Amino acid sequence: MKITSNLSLKELNTFGLDIHASHYCMIHTVDELRELIKMEQTKKLPKLVLGGGSNMLFTEDYRGVIIHNQIMGISITSETDDHVLICVGGGVNWHNFVLHCVQKGYGGIENLALIPGCVGAAPIQNIGAYGVEIKDTFYQLNAVDLTDGSIHQFAREECQFGYRDSIFKREAKNKFMIVDVTFKLSKHPQLNTSYGAIAQQISESNNVNPTIKDVCDVVIAIRQSKLPDPKEIGNAGSFFKNPEIPINQFEKLKEEFPDLVGYQAHHNKMKVAAGWLIEKSGWKGKRIGNVGMHAMQALVLVNYGNATGEELITHAKKVQAGVLKDFRIELEMEVNIIS
Repeated sequence: MKITSNLSLKELNTFGLDIHASHYCMIHTVDELRELIKMEQTKKLPKLVLGGGSNMLFTEDYRGVIIHNQIMGISITSETDDHVLICVGGGVNWHNFVLHCVQKGYGGIENLALIPGCVGAAPIQNIGAYGVEIKDTFYQLNAVDLTDGSIHQFAREECQFGYRDSIFKREAKNKFMIVDVTFKLSKHPQLNTSYGAIAQQISESNNVNPTIKDVCDVVIAIRQSKLPDPKEIGNAGSFFKNPEIPINQFEKLKEEFPDLVGYQAHHNKMKVAAGWLIEKSGWKGKRIGNVGMHAMQALVLVNYGNATGEELITHAKKVQAGVLKDFRIELEMEVNIIS
């Protein structure tokens, strides 16, 4: 285990921001993590767990310990004729895990293909796409307390999953490192093709009996067609959540804007497409200096080359203000801001 001082994180965050960490350590095992926690050099310093660096925006250098989760491994812990419990290390690349499960015929997460990041970050965000969230297949996780090295197990209910939310974004924020996650996947999966773009592409292919691989391939094609590759241009995927508003507010806005896009949500609310709001407010494809909202996907905040974290945040706040002014709806940032 090696601790590096003053390391640039430019290659370790998908915005490509050249910020530095005062201390950086790559962790491959729980024992290494416990050793790091007990070290006098790092014991009293703030700690931040880094996975794929795809859902965070640094606004300044980090004056603490960046703990890079590199705990690997995929193993079956239990199986029946119908289901499999599969445990995966927190440092495993999420998309690679999805492909592994699809290749094995284990269904339930194929709609979540090509989402950037690592498995350990997935429960924090309750990642979701195309009608599926990880809470649908989540079974349990193990996490290490960053203060004393103790291991805690969290069942699904204890994670308090919500829309792009969990206990790890609230009460337990930055208190744990997720070392492994167990999913319950189906050997006889029921496909979720209700999302319009998926249904359309499968229909156009005249595929009357699609498989989980077919769904996975369609999702990959859709994402590649409209989302910029972080390796080519700095971004963190969707930057804002789709806001949920009362049905009566939605209906009034619908009268004023007939093409308003929304979906039925829980608790008598409608989920409004944030991308639609941003586009109609005039921010889609609009660039100011080094930053802007992407021309193909209004939800994606982009670093065009030399932006700072502060420039990105400033632009995001301008977008929020514009949408609030035009539609009286507050956009909430989905990305974790590190300052």
